[in-house]
Amino acid sequence: MGECHQDKFDPKTYFNYCYQFAAVPGQKDNSRFVSFVLCQLSKTFSTGKYRGQRLIEVGTGPTIHTLISACEYYDEIVVSDYVDSNRKEIEKWLKAEEGCFDWNAHLQYVCDLERKRTPAIITDTLRQKVKQVLKCDICLENPFHPVTVPPADCILSSLCLEAACKDRESYRRSLSSMVDLLRSGGVLVLIGDLDETFYTVGEQRFDCVNLSEEFITETLSKLGLSVEEFTLQQAEDRDSNHKCDYAASFHLIAIKH
Repeated sequence: MGECHQDKFDPKTYFNYCYQFAAVPGQKDNSRFVSFVLCQLSKTFSTGKYRGQRLIEVGTGPTIHTLISACEYYDEIVVSDYVDSNRKEIEKWLKAEEGCFDWNAHLQYVCDLERKRTPAIITDTLRQKVKQVLKCDICLENPFHPVTVPPADCILSSLCLEAACKDRESYRRSLSSMVDLLRSGGVLVLIGDLDETFYTVGEQRFDCVNLSEEFITETLSKLGLSVEEFTLQQAEDRDSNHKCDYAASFHLIAIKH
């Protein structure tokens, strides 16, 4: 699954296809999903309830939007992805290089929600706090091998495992590896899709593991976590959606015992 993404996943197509707030001619407006993610992450992090030394994002992709609300509350952030071109896009943004994706609309959206920071402040905070951009293979016992990262106070992952794993058993193993990166008492924030078998980026199709809420919560319980919240956003026009066949997006918060 990883090699398929390494060879065929195009980050610039992904940006235009999945992270535009306004509809691009000939494409569907993606603001509903993006807004759901940003709103849920704002609710999770903006109160400061979850904070600590280290946040690790597993499977960051080429994006930074999932870190906007959290970055204020962690001293250092580690981001990671399997695909080389995705990590290069993150590094371009961190260095403010020409041609990097413009996240200002997403930054402004969160600022309007939280009413306490500006896009410029968040941008500076993120660029200062992201300390490592690591190669990540979630199918390994240590996803960052040969690098070892100290246990995190928060693990964040969005739309990663269902795309990286070939079946539910490999999903269980990968989720276990992710949980092993988390200290006791730490928080796992997981975003994904339910009842999905494929998604597309441009014309390229990628397979997914079909997940249910019951399967995810049961797996987390067996791994020693308590699910605090599990929020769903049902898909619209599922039968006519040719980009993916998910039934709902989810955002969950779980605490490691």
